[in-house]
Amino acid sequence: MATTQMSSLASAGTAAFEQLAYFALRSQPMFEMVCDVKSTNQSHAGATILFTKYSDLAQATTALHEINDVTPATMGDAQITVTLAEYGNSVQTTAKARGTHFLNIDSDAANIIGYNMADSLDNIVHDELTEGTNVLYGGDATNTGELAATDIMTAALIRKAVANLRTDSAPTFNGGVYVGFIHPDVSYDLRNATTVTDVIAHQNQQNAGAIRNGSIGVYGGVDFIETPRVELTADAGASNVDEYKTIICGKQALAKGFSRGAGFGENPSVVFGPVTDSLRRLNTVGWYHLVGYKRFREESIRRIETSSSIGTN
Repeated sequence: MATTQMSSLASAGTAAFEQLAYFALRSQPMFEMVCDVKSTNQSHAGATILFTKYSDLAQATTALHEINDVTPATMGDAQITVTLAEYGNSVQTTAKARGTHFLNIDSDAANIIGYNMADSLDNIVHDELTEGTNVLYGGDATNTGELAATDIMTAALIRKAVANLRTDSAPTFNGGVYVGFIHPDVSYDLRNATTVTDVIAHQNQQNAGAIRNGSIGVYGGVDFIETPRVELTADAGASNVDEYKTIICGKQALAKGFSRGAGFGENPSVVFGPVTDSLRRLNTVGWYHLVGYKRFREESIRRIETSSSIGTN
């Protein structure tokens, strides 16, 4: 009796396809978490939104004269202008693709567009937050171009940034701490310090939930969130050293303005486009937002520029 082997059935041994799609590796958007000043009491819909800040009066430390009246002090204020801009993106699937593809591409397209929405808006917030005017530099550098390979993050830099924030009366978040965004390469250097490692390791053992939210622990009054989304600028330092930005901020660091017109709101919208072709073959899904971000109090932001010992130097 003849035995039929797979090697003799060339057309029968077909490749099988896994019907679960895997998406690109993704970092978690998170910068908007520190944006706590919002246009909640807006007078009307407008292209720009003005936020007003009062300044306090100078201390009155001179004793009053018994019969002379006081001279009224002048109240002062300042305004921050947030300009609204349109942001959005979309993808389109065709009937032929939907009818011949082994994956559910409409569902996958919605997943991809949803992440693109969060990813894009978070980068817009990042770019505004990281351009503050209060900057500390690693080592003896006085500007970005002077950063050397040895000008890495230290515990002393963290303590100095916190001291600066407290000197400027920057309000803290819940728990009396500031929030820090730190690149993994920079976090490596910070946690190499024995005291930092001991403090953070102890906290991680006590609160695993915080780890899942990106926090690596509190050190020096800062709740650090480790994320590759913090900007790295290749070759920006001396001798082609990479420059890393670490951001430490308190409340009222950022202001967010958004349209309060009909159909708009604080959060972006996922939009399913109308079918406009004659044969109803083209499906479009996208996202849209009319929003603006602006640094609200420079006193509540400190940027630390350093290199990293494991960076590309």
